[in-house]
Amino acid sequence: MPLSLVILAAGQGSRMNSDLPKVLHPLAGAPLLAHALRAGAVLEPERVVVVTGHGAERVARAAQDAEPGVLIAHQAEQLGTAHAVAQARAALEGFSGDVVVLYGDTPFVSPETLEALIAARSRHAVVVLGFEAVDPGRYGRLVMQGSALERIVEYKDASAQERSITLCNSGVVCADAALLTELVDAVGNDNASGEYYLTDIIALARARGLTAGVVTCPEPETLGINTRTELSAAEALFQSRARAEALENGVTLIAPETVFFALDTVIGRDALVGPNVVFGPGVTIESGAEIRAFCHLEGCHVSRDAVVGPFARLRPGAELAEGVRVGNFVEIKNAILDEGAKVNHLSYIGDAHVGEGANVGAGSVTVNYDGVMKHHTGIGERAFVGSGSMLVAPVKVGAGAMTAAGSVITADVPDGALALGRARQENKAGLALRLRERLLALKARKNED
Repeated sequence: MPLSLVILAAGQGSRMNSDLPKVLHPLAGAPLLAHALRAGAVLEPERVVVVTGHGAERVARAAQDAEPGVLIAHQAEQLGTAHAVAQARAALEGFSGDVVVLYGDTPFVSPETLEALIAARSRHAVVVLGFEAVDPGRYGRLVMQGSALERIVEYKDASAQERSITLCNSGVVCADAALLTELVDAVGNDNASGEYYLTDIIALARARGLTAGVVTCPEPETLGINTRTELSAAEALFQSRARAEALENGVTLIAPETVFFALDTVIGRDALVGPNVVFGPGVTIESGAEIRAFCHLEGCHVSRDAVVGPFARLRPGAELAEGVRVGNFVEIKNAILDEGAKVNHLSYIGDAHVGEGANVGAGSVTVNYDGVMKHHTGIGERAFVGSGSMLVAPVKVGAGAMTAAGSVITADVPDGALALGRARQENKAGLALRLRERLLALKARKNED
């Protein structure tokens, strides 16, 4: 059966104490909203509607960046969850099938739980995701009649007996699109908050003689992010799960508790990751690669048997082929390093292509930025760039060519040639001693003043 998602992302999140819309706060290098979109993607939805409100333009842009083709609905006034779902009506026009309502600040609902929710729809008109809470607190309570869901009562409106219930509401709902629209339209706001609660659709469905069911999941899956403390706890939970998954998949983590992953990090089996490594968004590490201690990687691809670090930084656009060596205090940005290339010490390679088997010496820099434009540097296969070379782009060092240590290279170096681009050294006898004496005397006079 066709299925669509409605993701509610309109809230301000005042308890975050931030100018940033709540659903855009980062978790594992991606906005909370991206996590919700990724969770729902497992259902292969025909349509995805994100309901925006606070910071609507920024939220819409983030949603479309995360999932091109997402539809946007706007909730100008935040009048409750039922009112928010009602704003998706136009985006769902003409759709026939089930709708799952998710939340942009709830990142951990699992594929297995969502699949169970959909399966339960064959037995009930409306299905709600619930959980047994260790501390029910102010969650809405699921009031059951046998195995059927009778109604959902918000904490503010619950009696003492209802507040003793530990089966709580996550907010996630699944129902037929047409029915969901009818039920939402019938919701009123006669409650303690004066809001239109999506939870009221259960009692409305039961009043029509329709059945409502509950699918349960572990409480951590329902974790909603409302404060910085909860965001920190969510980060810790994500990292714990990501580390366990990496180990299970055959990745060696020398000190797992010090390694940090992004939402989309991909690491092949038999890769080795040292202590204190941070993976930003967009990183792929192939099988057998080694990432040594204290490296930071983002937007890059590291091929089989490559070695990176320690203390290296790979920035967006870094492409390392098989067997590449990138050593300590080396930064690579928007550059391709072909098979067996080496940049082992204290160098910056940006906007460049380093050929197969080339060697870049310590302290060398591709001088790629003129203050306005970025320019490209080419280093040919088996070239040798001497230590301390400044390659002023656009420039090309040919195959098998060499640059002398300390050279400033401003013109192309032909294949097999040796380039020397430094001034002739002159030694001035005794000048260092005389200069030191002069400077010491000047310092002494200043101290006397």
